Amino acid sequence: MNTSTVGPATVVGLMSDIAAVGNDPTRGGYSRPIYSAADMELREWFISEAQRRSLDVETDRNGIIWAWWNPAGLPLCDAVATGSHLDSVPGGGAYDGPLGVATALIAIDLLRARGFVPRRPVVLAVFPEEEGSRYGLACLGSQLLTGDVDPDRVRGLVDSDGVTYAELAIANGHDPRHIGPDPERLAGIGVFVELHVEQGRGLTDLGRPVAIGSSIIGHGRWRLSFNGQGNHAGTTLMTDRRDPMIAAAQTVLDVRRLAGNHRDARATVGKLDPIPGGTNVIASRVDVWLDVRHDSDAVVAAIVSDIADAAHRSGADEGCDVTLTEASISPTVSFDPILRDRISRVLPDAPILATGAGHDAGVLAAYLPTAMLFVRNPTGISHAPQEYVEDVDAEAGAVALADVLQDLSNR
Repeated sequence: MNTSTVGPATVVGLMSDIAAVGNDPTRGGYSRPIYSAADMELREWFISEAQRRSLDVETDRNGIIWAWWNPAGLPLCDAVATGSHLDSVPGGGAYDGPLGVATALIAIDLLRARGFVPRRPVVLAVFPEEEGSRYGLACLGSQLLTGDVDPDRVRGLVDSDGVTYAELAIANGHDPRHIGPDPERLAGIGVFVELHVEQGRGLTDLGRPVAIGSSIIGHGRWRLSFNGQGNHAGTTLMTDRRDPMIAAAQTVLDVRRLAGNHRDARATVGKLDPIPGGTNVIASRVDVWLDVRHDSDAVVAAIVSDIADAAHRSGADEGCDVTLTEASISPTVSFDPILRDRISRVLPDAPILATGAGHDAGVLAAYLPTAMLFVRNPTGISHAPQEYVEDVDAEAGAVALADVLQDLSNR
């Protein structure tokens, strides 16, 4: 991969360097699951770019990459941290994750060009498996760091190809035996600011390039498994069937109906797996993956309960058993108000916006002051190829992040 830059580096230039990595010819957009060839290439790209800037780089036991800017040789504590992730959802957009990583690198360039010397260490972080697209557990890297997830559970996670997390990690040069909470490293971070593409139309409607995050609405992921009787599609009469696909299909419709009973609720079935998956086979089991979000955790719980009840009724009508398994849940997160107000003084024209998307900053918020910056997405579309950031807004985001890092690292 060519990581050379002609003239001053820009966010747009760095993003163009990785534009061909992980292109998905089937879905469109990008598919960059954790420890895939695309993900590993992007990790190598970041390390190369960090080293080219003479940053001290290390990969910790949880697969998080850290790149330190510490020109004054300060103790590595009370650091100002920024960064994001490089993995993607299947067929995702170009900016979700990598924009925050590329912008962090350029923010360092801008601060150096100003002749600024930080009075607190500045560290760039790249978190693995933020999207949870391979193992169904979002923000896996930050959850391992904080101890929010059991390492044994993570080692045993199995992807759609039957490969455990432990096996995949070993195959890509990582030792899964040592994953887990890292309180010493966590204690070395004084504050974390994550820049991310906005995943909605808030900034477009307001006519602003950059916003400050206020909160992340509560969300979770569950798996509904409908167990019926696999059989031959041609020889089994309709009256003799115990078809889990029928119960699953009815539940998908119920998800939308039941979420509609609560204002501002979002409920989605984005993945449905029939087993064994043949075109001339009545499935023996169908797994339905459910995503539910609302700023009230009680409303999230109520929606999931209503959906589970509806699924059990549909399953009983079809002679199928139904089980509900929680994959992950994240309560509503409000970012540190003191930090948010400080950033607002640095960026007085930036509006304050909530987000319905989960982020590593939301995981870290329970342990240290965190904040988020959002960069305008004129399409309002994310997790899809149409996700977009104008060049001028990408560079405006870098200036905004540099201004924030300069303020925070200047004591």
